[in-house]
Amino acid sequence: MCFATRPLAAFLGATILFAAITGSSLAQKRTALQTIEFPPGYETVAVIAELQPGQCTTRHGHPGIESAYVLEGEAVAKFDNKPDQILRTGHPLQFGVEEVHNVCNISSAPFRALAHYIVQKGKPLVTPAR
Repeated sequence: MCFATRPLAAFLGATILFAAITGSSLAQKRTALQTIEFPPGYETVAVIAELQPGQCTTRHGHPGIESAYVLEGEAVAKFDNKPDQILRTGHPLQFGVEEVHNVCNISSAPFRALAHYIVQKGKPLVTPAR
C-alpha cells in the first residue's frame, strides 16, 4: 500500500475553498500537517485546529468522520440533535458523518486540538449546515 502525501499547494487550494464555502464568520484556523489517500476512496487529513477566546465556528458537518484530541483550552461543541459537549485539554472527541455542529472557545486562552478527518475523496473537508 502506498500512502502518498499530497502537495501543500493542493491543501492550500482546499483551505481556500473551505473558507469560501463557510463564509467570513468562521473564526477557526486549521494548520495542515498532512493528507494521505487512505482508506481507498477517502483521504485522511491531519490538522491543528485553533480558536481564539470567544470565537466560534459556523454550523457545519463533514463528509466523513472527525476524531480529535484537545491539546489546549476549553470549548463547547453544540449539536442539533444531542446535548452540548464540553471539550477540555487532554480529552478526545469525535463527530459522526455529516453530524451538524459548531464549536465555541469558552475560555480566556486559545483552544487547540489535533484533528483527523477521514473524508470522501474529492469532497470538501467541511460542508456548511443548511
